[in-house]
Amino acid sequence: MSRLYEPAPAKLVIGVFMADRSLIEPVARRLSETFGAVDMISRWFDFDFTRYYEPEMGSRLFRRMTAFQNMIGQLELSKIKHATNAIETEFAERGKRRVNIDPGYMLRERFVLATGKNFSHRIYIGDSIYADLTLIYSKGAFNPLPWTYPDYQSPEMTDFLVRVRSKYVFDLKEAKQHPDD
Repeated sequence: MSRLYEPAPAKLVIGVFMADRSLIEPVARRLSETFGAVDMISRWFDFDFTRYYEPEMGSRLFRRMTAFQNMIGQLELSKIKHATNAIETEFAERGKRRVNIDPGYMLRERFVLATGKNFSHRIYIGDSIYADLTLIYSKGAFNPLPWTYPDYQSPEMTDFLVRVRSKYVFDLKEAKQHPDD
């Protein structure tokens, strides 16, 4: 019989995808109000590997990635996805989203995104939300899977996520040194 342990807390990472850069400050403010302080410098990515969102959001889309200070329980991901969906709705105009917010979490061994879309590799986590295993960390790097979105395979993105992972590992060590804080 295997021994059961509480899963490690995770580092919350959120990507915001949009065409209108003027929205980033108000969206970032709402995300901080909802999820707490940003942990490290955010990263802009001025690339878009898909045209999927263009009919709804326009062209020349970009993504901003942000990690947050507070650790989260892995089971919180479905609640977080519902909260980010509500923020998307706040910024929508005429029934169309102007921002797409992708919450996920970082662990030592993997990066997971939340989605409302079922697929063969996605695991249901409750409240109509699925966990998408996006990247696996092995041999000092993040490795894509056959279904990993192209933007999450880019060297710029994986370099950023390696930095987030390093900070996450540091935070875990710090928490163990100060269990009463």
